[in-house]
Amino acid sequence: MNFPFYIARRYLFSKKSTNAINIISAISAIGVAVATMALVVTLSVFNGFHDLVATFFTAFDPQLKVVPVEGKTAPADDPVLTRLKELPQVDIATECVEDNALVIYGDKQAMVTLKGVEDNFAELTHITDIVYGDGEFELQAANLQYGTMGIRLASTLGVGARWKDYLKVYAPKREGQLDMTNPTESFEEDSLLSPGVVFSVRQGKYDSNYIIVPVSFARNLFGQQGMVSSLEFRLKAGSNLNSVKKEMQETVGPKYQVLDRYEQQADTFRIMKVEKFIAYIFLTFILMVACFNIIGSLSMLIIDKKDDVVTLRNLGASNKQIIRIFLFEGRMISVVGAVIGILIGLLLCWMQQMFGIVTLGQSSGSFVVDAYPVSVHPWDIVVIFFTVLAVGFLAVWYPVRYFARRLLD
Repeated sequence: MNFPFYIARRYLFSKKSTNAINIISAISAIGVAVATMALVVTLSVFNGFHDLVATFFTAFDPQLKVVPVEGKTAPADDPVLTRLKELPQVDIATECVEDNALVIYGDKQAMVTLKGVEDNFAELTHITDIVYGDGEFELQAANLQYGTMGIRLASTLGVGARWKDYLKVYAPKREGQLDMTNPTESFEEDSLLSPGVVFSVRQGKYDSNYIIVPVSFARNLFGQQGMVSSLEFRLKAGSNLNSVKKEMQETVGPKYQVLDRYEQQADTFRIMKVEKFIAYIFLTFILMVACFNIIGSLSMLIIDKKDDVVTLRNLGASNKQIIRIFLFEGRMISVVGAVIGILIGLLLCWMQQMFGIVTLGQSSGSFVVDAYPVSVHPWDIVVIFFTVLAVGFLAVWYPVRYFARRLLD
């Protein structure tokens, strides 16, 4: 058995001659455990919000989306895009044209994003799961063209799920200059009817700005005949998303970019990752402060065991071995605190998942969840454990060597 480790273990778990040292050692371990528990719970809550937001987007966003690297649009008959549609793993492919427009209803108006899609859009996404009203999601019927808008946009325009009159839509003409003396000649104009439903992704980006329209309507309005803004895909069941994405990217080359659902919302998830990282940094600083308690415990232990140090030296122990005894003591306090903190943190996360103990307060009932969502990621637990060990080991290294050497001189 490792001699310094054996002695350090005896010092930590056996009764010390001074009861105050026992109390300080326990407080040190509790401080590390509390900081570790805070890391586990806080990062798990961030994970919970991350996963919750991801579920919102999956009802609207496709599994894979191909967009041009340069410019807003690309030819719909590009042979490269045609090859993507013919891949055996592809179940549904939809051509989309997306751009900004002005809509007017009565005396209200708003700048919106029109998303023109094909008739198979409902099969591509789960849009039918998030529509509300007395109608059903549809894009066109005979020569009638429908627009399904986000629920917040409907509120802005003062319309319900079904509006009676035509919704006027305007977009600048692609050719010629804007003539402010005769603005009506500088804009393309068209109109939409209501299918009797609105959608709610529960994300402001979509609910406040988007209107889903037929792709033919968008092409006519924006002057993009024969063009696409994106090509969106749903894969067959059992297909490996990452391998298909890689194959698609190799097929299209540098001209196009293939995006999965997380990459389609890169800005949103990047912000969430930054927030999570900042929380991790702040809590690590708190952990460092908690680890300073270990220094006080070890310095009192070194003073208390000065007679033992003399005995160990007489028995042949080297100064290096004696120093390692107290280093192991401090490290074991860190390990004990880390293990206890992780276990308590996991227990609290489980209780929050099962019972929703911590609610959203007065905002409860206003959101899709009433309590803080929690999701434990195993990799986070590994990172937290090694962070605690690293901070604890570094916190005790110099003080232990300093006090032990003074005792040995």
